[in-house]
Amino acid sequence: MKMHFLEGGRLRMRRSIFVAGAPKDETIELPVHATLVRHPQANVLFDTGCSPEAATDPQARWGGLSKVMSPIFAPEQTVLRQLKTLGLTPEDIDVVICSHLHPDHCGCNEYFRRATFLCHEAEVAAAKAEGAENQGYLRIEWEQPQGFQTFNAEHDVFGDGRIILLPMPGHTPGMTVARVVLQKDGTFVLASDSAPLQTNIDQEIAPKNTWNMDLAAAALARLKALRDRGDTIISGHDDAQWRTLRKGLDFYE
Repeated sequence: MKMHFLEGGRLRMRRSIFVAGAPKDETIELPVHATLVRHPQANVLFDTGCSPEAATDPQARWGGLSKVMSPIFAPEQTVLRQLKTLGLTPEDIDVVICSHLHPDHCGCNEYFRRATFLCHEAEVAAAKAEGAENQGYLRIEWEQPQGFQTFNAEHDVFGDGRIILLPMPGHTPGMTVARVVLQKDGTFVLASDSAPLQTNIDQEIAPKNTWNMDLAAAALARLKALRDRGDTIISGHDDAQWRTLRKGLDFYE
């Protein structure tokens, strides 16, 4: 089984959202990424990153949200183009796992017309709820014709213990991480926005853009425990960590 980290965009946001005590006028650049896992049974994509349209006309795609998280990437820095470098097209993806349904994590959902989409039932409900757009859920980003295959508890995707979905609500109601067990390089936990930065785990302090702070803190404590026992926790937007990872054609196995 091979695992590839793929570029999914890049954002600029206020640092104080993620780091307690940071000056309010200070900004931070955040990588966005997706993860391709080539499981023996299927090609699996964890998150789909930002839409290429957010790079060319962010206001049209994201509306006012583009002022809160400003796109600073080119269309080439999105999942669709990155898959192409691996010789793959959207039709080659069998399963898409949605950690949650915010625009920077599901922006290319619409392109994967052959895939089965997995998402926590609470997350789908939150995205469909009245006023969901005010919570960062944009229907143009997350909706796709197939709908979602939902779960509400720990879920072993293929029943072999190699890709296990762990619900960790807090950032959103249905926030989910994926624990990927590789034969040579060990176990990775794709944390997405349950831990956008490694410092959130270190300090067990959740970012301000959090739905439920108590649940988010519990998720961070759980991630820290997994890290302490040897798992590698991949944060959703940590630029320092991102720079150290193998990317694209250079994979983990």
